Amino acid sequence: MTLPFISELEKGSKNALVKKAIIKYYINNVTSTIPELSKEMNLSIPTVTRIINEMCEEGFITYHGKIDSKGGRRPSVYGLAPASGYFLGVEIKRQHINIGLANFIGEIIAREFHIPYDSTKEPQHILDEICEQINEFVDGCEIPRHNVLNACVAISGRVNPASGYSFSSFNFSETPVSEMMSERIGIPVGIDNDTRAMTYGEQMRGCINGEKDFLYINLSWGLGLGIVINGSVYGGKSGFAGELGHVNTFDNEEMCHCGKKGCLETEVSGMALHRELLREVRAGKSSILSARMADEPENVSLSDIVDAVNSDDSLCIELVEEIGHKLGKQVAALINLFNPELVVIGGIIAGVQEYLLQPVRQGVRKYSLSLVNRDSRIVCSRLGEKSAVIGACLLARNKLLEQV
Repeated sequence: MTLPFISELEKGSKNALVKKAIIKYYINNVTSTIPELSKEMNLSIPTVTRIINEMCEEGFITYHGKIDSKGGRRPSVYGLAPASGYFLGVEIKRQHINIGLANFIGEIIAREFHIPYDSTKEPQHILDEICEQINEFVDGCEIPRHNVLNACVAISGRVNPASGYSFSSFNFSETPVSEMMSERIGIPVGIDNDTRAMTYGEQMRGCINGEKDFLYINLSWGLGLGIVINGSVYGGKSGFAGELGHVNTFDNEEMCHCGKKGCLETEVSGMALHRELLREVRAGKSSILSARMADEPENVSLSDIVDAVNSDDSLCIELVEEIGHKLGKQVAALINLFNPELVVIGGIIAGVQEYLLQPVRQGVRKYSLSLVNRDSRIVCSRLGEKSAVIGACLLARNKLLEQV
């Protein structure tokens, strides 16, 4: 199944272009009357009425009833039909995947998180296992597979959405990973950076309330930056924008996974937090995670550390606050550069909330220009771990509409 006007668009049909514009309008505005839509599209009411009737027959627009009027006829309200198509969003984490399925209006109707995979396998076998898990999820939904119109997979690191290549993961073949996944699951697949997916999810369904210029800090095992300028997520020339974690910041001997020393990520990331907790425990400091860190440190997750912080573990709180102060200095620089309305801190570690926000805000006040930082609020993500899956579903919808 595909949108019925896609083939018309490929032929340059003006009627199809109007239909595409109407769908985008309803994505942002939910519902409207025909007169409102006519004004927005700069088209006559009879023309818009005809097109809306066609889209109702095609099943992509639905009638929502009439609204009260001060006089004359009560106008009819229309909006997107939720069941007219579905979009798959997948987030690939270090040892598990998260999956969601959204309807055409962007509501998540099915989801499954923390599906483990064997990360010790070779990359091609990991990809096969992940695709099998995606197929099991889709087959377990009540939605016929042919009604899933598009999919987006969020992957960490350097990702080029236009070419479909991931340069940090699954780069074992000359074939783009997006193409390999499309073949394995039978659904068109696009890929994007996980932080950008989180940023877009937050923009569309999270704590963004009309702000057009904001930054999203993804503080998980690594450190990523999402940039929104004038309402659009910025990706850079090749999709590599936002590699905040690999800004050379420290004069240390910690080797970053990128192969360089001194990266911000070596001291401000989940990897750094886990490493420092292990060092402190081995040095004799006490934590509610001490026994596990001593016996099986590889099985202590960031979620475990977040839970320890929220349980008032003094050592974990101290380490998170240290990271917060260092991050605050960098956020101050970003505020000086971008002058954003909002800075959202997301990712696993943002689950500690105020334990992280307070030192970040202190760093911003200390290191940024006061005239600039007064424009910027700093908050934690509202969506939490759901942000990447929601964002991936909505990016899949966007990419379908923009493919022609």
